[in-house]
Amino acid sequence: MANKNSTLGGLIRLLRQQKGWTLRQMSEKVGIPLSTLAKVEADKLSLTYDKLQQFTSRLGLTMAEFLAHEAPASGSSAPIVTARRSLTGSGNSIQVTTPNYDYEYLCADIREKRMVPIITRIRAHDIAEFGEPVRHQGEEFIFVLEGSIEVHLQFYTSVTLAKGQGIYLDSTMGHAYVAKNCESALVLAVCSSEDPNLAGDLITLAENEALPAV
Repeated sequence: MANKNSTLGGLIRLLRQQKGWTLRQMSEKVGIPLSTLAKVEADKLSLTYDKLQQFTSRLGLTMAEFLAHEAPASGSSAPIVTARRSLTGSGNSIQVTTPNYDYEYLCADIREKRMVPIITRIRAHDIAEFGEPVRHQGEEFIFVLEGSIEVHLQFYTSVTLAKGQGIYLDSTMGHAYVAKNCESALVLAVCSSEDPNLAGDLITLAENEALPAV
């Protein structure tokens, strides 16, 4: 049988009861209408991601702390719905330029992502020009949108990928991408990890790459 607290409504109800609040008191605390909160508790309505962020921040909790308040019971069939959503577009990305890549980190408004989408312009043309291979936590998938690339991996011989081809790999091994037979190449990269700070770590790594050598 599913844990009664395994839904968003169940987690909110549990938190409210532990604090000894009425629905009206919780509504006043988090700034969400009483009627809305009642429907969410009854699992008749969900909250948008923005509203859920408002709910947790006004209670002094991070999203991770709230969702970990009580984990679903083993075998539960009712997932916790956070209704996260983010659109790509102007103003919703972070751009970092390094000697080898031009990165555009997409969906920047969502924090604590375990999957980080990146559009990357690859400008290096030779592994010797590229320098030290990149290593970071998690796994990644690369899909070529324009041009072609040569993929260099720590434990494998290099492979060439043309437009429409991709590769999935362990990001903890050394890896480097260079443009092959073209001025530059454009790829979509999706990096994943269990660490909710993955996006921040990747951006910091890129910013360090962009620093001049001393």
